[in-house]
Amino acid sequence: QLQFVESGGGLMQPGGSLRLSCVATGSDLRYYSIGWFRQAPGKEREGVSCVSTTRKTDYVDSVNGRFTISRDDAKNTVYLEMNNLKPEDTALYYCAATTPPSAPAKCVPLAGISWGQGTQVTVSS
Repeated sequence: QLQFVESGGGLMQPGGSLRLSCVATGSDLRYYSIGWFRQAPGKEREGVSCVSTTRKTDYVDSVNGRFTISRDDAKNTVYLEMNNLKPEDTALYYCAATTPPSAPAKCVPLAGISWGQGTQVTVSS
C-alpha cells in the first residue's frame, strides 16, 4: 500500500522559504498524481497543490505564485517549494495520492489512502 513520509517543515519568519519533501513507500510513485494538503488548528484539511503523472500542476489561489510543486519519480519523492511564507500558511502539511489536476473533481485524495504524520510549518515573527 502506498504510504508517505513528509519532512522539511520548521519555524520561519514571514517572507521566508521552506522546501517540503514527501517520500513514498510501498508502491511506485510514477503511477499516481500526488497532492499536498494542510490543516491548521481548528480548521478543515485543505488541498494546497497537486501534480499529475505528466507534471501538470494545480494550486489553491492562496498559494498560487508562491508555492511550487514538483516530483522526482526516480527518488519516489514529491516536493513543495514554499516562498514568501505568510502566517496564514501555518499548518500541518501532508501529502497523498490524488485524482489528477485535469479531473472534474481535481486533486481529491483517493479513497482508502493512508495519511502520514505530516510536517509542521509555522510562520511567525
